[in-house]
Amino acid sequence: MIIDTTEVQAINSFFRLESLKEVYEIIWMLVPILTLVLGITIGVLVIVWLEREISAGIQQRIGPEYAGPLGILQALADGTKLLFKENLLPSRGDTRLFSIGPSIAVTSILLSYLVIPFGYRLVLADVSIGVFLWIAVSSIAPVGLLMSGYGSNNKYSFLGGLRAAAQSISYEIPLTLCVLSISLLSNSSSTVDIVEAQSKYGFWGWNLWRQPIGFIVFLISSLAECERLPFDLPEAEEELVAGYQTEYSGIKFGLFYVASYLNLLVSSLFVTVLYLGGWNLSLPYIALPFFFEINKAGIVFGTIIGIFITLAKTYLFLFIAITTRWTLPRLRMDQLLNLGWKFLLPISLGNLLLTTSSQLLSL
Repeated sequence: MIIDTTEVQAINSFFRLESLKEVYEIIWMLVPILTLVLGITIGVLVIVWLEREISAGIQQRIGPEYAGPLGILQALADGTKLLFKENLLPSRGDTRLFSIGPSIAVTSILLSYLVIPFGYRLVLADVSIGVFLWIAVSSIAPVGLLMSGYGSNNKYSFLGGLRAAAQSISYEIPLTLCVLSISLLSNSSSTVDIVEAQSKYGFWGWNLWRQPIGFIVFLISSLAECERLPFDLPEAEEELVAGYQTEYSGIKFGLFYVASYLNLLVSSLFVTVLYLGGWNLSLPYIALPFFFEINKAGIVFGTIIGIFITLAKTYLFLFIAITTRWTLPRLRMDQLLNLGWKFLLPISLGNLLLTTSSQLLSL
């Protein structure tokens, strides 16, 4: 059987073309993920700089000013320093748990960004259970902290890990009940649908006005989930040296701080999405995509404006969280658990019952 060489060349060129298409599809799939990771990294660096500047202003002192203009490169310098420091392992600890713990804490929080809409049709995964996927994924982070505390073979570290697990369980329940109330109001658990449900009446359509009690409970619970003052009991330096971070050094030590700021950023973004109207303008009956959907340039401009509005609302909440950290004293552990179980849980349950009753009466 004689095969024509031109046919062989045609087959080879076809397979090359198919392989190039597959490579192009893989690259095109990775571009939005890498863009999101780059944006998150810049956002975390900005938060660190803002926290240092705001805390310096509150305490009437000079903040970072030497590393770059206005000290904006200080966080980058600190990260580079931690990257080149030696990673120490506890001699009698469980090295596998010790090494995996920080990675689990960071990875679980990074996955939460998949369902956050930064603008109109600008979300990596628009799933129907978006908000509950965030709660399920972010609840893995305390497991990483508990593994870190147990793997350190240190009583201070283990006690810090146990506190992190207890605190997370105590405040996730009110947080979930507040999210469930928002889902009932919006008739959807998709983050995109929740934002679009608030767009009709502009500023007055925000869930902040329809769920004021839920907003306050969500605010307190999200601060407790981020382990920010006055809720930073798992790493209380007066009691536990540094909690679950005591035995860590180098980049693993830095990963805990990265996880903390990532969690703070994702909580602020969800406050924007659930209660502050997301990417939409605060003008009644004017939705952002339809306002700019004239041509391709208008769509691009509208997307940029939507991202800017989302980030402006997010950093407004971040300012409140940072100011709270440098204003209020730390709670005791019993006060923290009492606040979660005896106050926030009954209030969030009552808020859910009121929301359900109003939705049933409106049918």
